[in-house]
Amino acid sequence: MSIPMKLYGIPNCDTVKKARTWLSEQGHDYAWHDFKKNGVSHELLAGWIAQTGWEPLVNRQGTTWRKLDDATKAGVVDAESAIAVMLAQPSVIKRPVLERNGQITVGYKPELYENLFRQA
Repeated sequence: MSIPMKLYGIPNCDTVKKARTWLSEQGHDYAWHDFKKNGVSHELLAGWIAQTGWEPLVNRQGTTWRKLDDATKAGVVDAESAIAVMLAQPSVIKRPVLERNGQITVGYKPELYENLFRQA
């Protein structure tokens, strides 16, 4: 029996594509949530931050972050300011976010997912 899970991201992100391919190749069923089409809520982000802190969710390496003005970047100093930027610019959220059994995993590396599913 497969465990219900949801993968959050944007479809054109290479890392998200790799995660989706890995999950499919391993036979894992998951629901897909596209940030750009379906958005994200304050409550969802707050729940993720409660698990991981806000820093791992802000992708400071991505193009979206680099395009932000310096004042906006400098203003991301805590959970609420991070949520405000992530709501305004969902592409700044580090991707993918995998929600499984009430826990989230941020980012994708094959070994990360292998370890995650080995613990099942």
